[in-house]
Amino acid sequence: MLERVPTDTQSAGRSGRGAVFVAAGILLSRLVGLARQKLFAHYLGNGVEAAAYAAATRIPNVLQNLLGEGVLSASFIPVFAGLRAKKDEEGARAVAGAVFGLLAVLVSGLVLVGVVAAPLLVDVIAPGYEGRSRELTVALVRLIFPGTGVLVLSAWCLGILNSHRKFFLSYAAPVVWNGCIIAALIAFRGEARETLVRWAAWGNVAGSVAQFLVQVPNVLRLLGRLSPRPTLSLPSVRAVVTGFLPAVAARGVVQVSAWVDTAYASLISERAVAALSYAQTIALLPISLFGMAISAAELPAMSEDAVKSHDERAAALKERLQAGLERLAFFVVPSAVGFLAAGDLISGALLESGAFTAADSRFTWYILIGSGVALWAQTSGRLYSSAFYALRDTRTPLKFAALRVGLGVALGYYAVRILPGQLGLPQHLGAVFITVTTGVTAWLEMELLKRALAKELGGVPGVAPQLLRVGVAALVAGAGTLGAKAWLTATYGASTGASAEWGGAVLAPPALTIFPVSLGLLTLFCVLYGAAAIALGVPQARGLVARLLRRRSG
Repeated sequence: MLERVPTDTQSAGRSGRGAVFVAAGILLSRLVGLARQKLFAHYLGNGVEAAAYAAATRIPNVLQNLLGEGVLSASFIPVFAGLRAKKDEEGARAVAGAVFGLLAVLVSGLVLVGVVAAPLLVDVIAPGYEGRSRELTVALVRLIFPGTGVLVLSAWCLGILNSHRKFFLSYAAPVVWNGCIIAALIAFRGEARETLVRWAAWGNVAGSVAQFLVQVPNVLRLLGRLSPRPTLSLPSVRAVVTGFLPAVAARGVVQVSAWVDTAYASLISERAVAALSYAQTIALLPISLFGMAISAAELPAMSEDAVKSHDERAAALKERLQAGLERLAFFVVPSAVGFLAAGDLISGALLESGAFTAADSRFTWYILIGSGVALWAQTSGRLYSSAFYALRDTRTPLKFAALRVGLGVALGYYAVRILPGQLGLPQHLGAVFITVTTGVTAWLEMELLKRALAKELGGVPGVAPQLLRVGVAALVAGAGTLGAKAWLTATYGASTGASAEWGGAVLAPPALTIFPVSLGLLTLFCVLYGAAAIALGVPQARGLVARLLRRRSG
C-alpha cells in the first residue's frame, strides 16, 4: 500500500511558511550583522585594520563555505529527508551520527593546516598586502580559524533542523555570533585600532562556539539520541559522501572566485578590500532573505517530491519552481533597482559615522551597483541548484560553477587592471568592475542551470511576465526616489564629503543628516514600488494587501 503523502497545496503551504521562518531568522541575524558592520565602520573605517580583518575572515571562511551550510544541505538533507519520508527514523539517526563524526575528524585536520599555513594563505588571497597589514592579517587568521571549524558543525545542526522543518532557530543562530563580536567591539572600543581588531577576532571565535551550542539541545531532542561514529559502512552515509564531494568541489570553485575578488581588490588598495567587504555584506541581505530563504525552505520538500514517479516528480518540481521564482522576482528585482538608485542612501544609513565618511558611502555605492547586476541570477540560480540537489545530482551545478568561475577570473583581471585605464577612469574604480564581472558570469551560470533542468524535467516554468511587471514597478519607484533625492540636493546642497572626492559625477545625496533622509527616501521607494506593483496586477502585492486587510478586519 502506498503511503499517504501531503497534497501539493498542503506541501506548498508548508514550504511557504518555511520560507517565512527562514526569512525571519535570516532577517534577525542580518540586522544584528549590519549592526556589527556599523560598529566596524565607525571604529575602523576603511583603514588597514578593517582591510586586514576583511581578508582574514575570508580565508577561514573558505572552510565554512566548503564544508558548511550550502554543501551539507546539498548532500545531507536529500538523504536524511528521504529516509524520514520513508519513516526510517533509525536509519536517519544513524546517518546523522556518522556524518557528524566524519565532519569532526575532517574539520579538525583542516583547522590545523590552516593555522600552520596562515602566512602562505595570506600571500595567496591578499598578494598586495605587505609589512604591517600582512602581519596583522596572518595573526587574525590564526585566531579565527578554529572558530570557523566549529561553524561547520553548526551547519550540521542546520541540516537536521531544516529536515524536520524547524527553520527559524538555525537561521537566527548567527545572532549570537554577531552579538559576541559586537560585545568585543563595545567592550574594547577605547583601545588602539590594532588591539580592537584582535579582540574582535576573539569575539568571532566565542560567537562560533555559541552559535553551535545554542542549536544542540533542539537537535538532540529531535534525534532522540546521537552516536557520532565516523563510519562509511552505511549505504546512506556513502550516498551523502557521494553527493558531498561534487558539492564541495562546486563550492570550492565558487570560493576561488571570492578569493580572486579579494586578491584583485588588494592590488588596488586596502581601502578597496574593506569597501568590497562592506558592499558584499549589504548585497547579501536580499540574497539571504529571499534567495536563501526560498531555496532552503523548498529543498526538503523537493527532496520528498524526488522520490515520486517520474511524471509526478516533474510536475511537482515545476510547480515549486514556478511559485518560488515568482516570489523571488517580487522581492529581488526591486532590491537590484534599489542598489542602483539609492545605494548611497543604503550605505550611508547603515555604515556612515565615525571613521566611515560620505566618500566611503559613495565608493560602497558604486560597488553595490555592480552587485545589483547579479542579484536575480544569483537567487534564481540557487533555486535551480536546489532542484538538482533534490534529484541527488550535485555534479551538474559543479560543472556550471566551474565554468562561471574560470570565465570570471579571466574577465575580472581585464576589468580590474586594464578596463579603467581604457575608459579613462581612476584606477580605484576598478573595484566596481569586480562585482560587475561577478554579475555577468552569474547570469551565464543561471541560464545553463535553467536549460539543463529543462531537459531533466521536460521544461521549466517561465516567469517573463512577472519579471516585466515587477521590473516596471521597480523602475517607477527608482525614478521617484531619484527625483526626490535630486530635489532635496537642489534645495539643501550636496553632501560635501561625497562631492569633494567624486566631483559630483553621480547625483549626490543632500547635505542633511544621513539616517533620517535615507530612511525617508527608502520608505518612499517601497511605497512607490508597492503601489505600482498593485496597479500592474502583481499577485504577490495584491495578496499582501489582502492579508493586511483581513488582519485589520479581524
